Amino acid sequence: MPPVIRPATRADVPAILEIYNSAVLHTTASYDLAPVSLESRYEWYDHRAAGGWPVLVAEEGGQVVGFSTFGPFREKAGYAATVEHSVYVREGLRGGGIGLALMHPLIAEAKRMGLHVMVGGIDAENAGSIAFHERLGFQQVAHMKQVGRKFDRWLDLVFMQLTL
Repeated sequence: MPPVIRPATRADVPAILEIYNSAVLHTTASYDLAPVSLESRYEWYDHRAAGGWPVLVAEEGGQVVGFSTFGPFREKAGYAATVEHSVYVREGLRGGGIGLALMHPLIAEAKRMGLHVMVGGIDAENAGSIAFHERLGFQQVAHMKQVGRKFDRWLDLVFMQLTL
């Protein structure tokens, strides 16, 4: 059965935090170096909600198994039609279609909002995420060498872009 995709509520924040912090600790999907606090994730969620930015969750068997969101790419007014997105899936469930189930309605929402471009920043060694984004129509537009550092190594960042 496919996951249920729905708007996140504040009650989902602890599950979102667990998924995110697992990625922080075990992957280069986020360049955060240490887990974030529950308080900071509530602030993140409240900021998204106040700005009218979507946060979606995927639910299976009553459990949140992934989330996606987008928000401003940059704060300057000239970038107002461009957003940067994130999608995270619970460890052990990646590659099973949850990410796609989260991204399709997120892209549809960006179009509904009249946005023009969606950008994703992806660790250059994350071939799975790059292929995932290519399946959605994203194209690689930049490869920034050694701009991040995590797990005692320099990391390259790839930017992928979808023109909506």
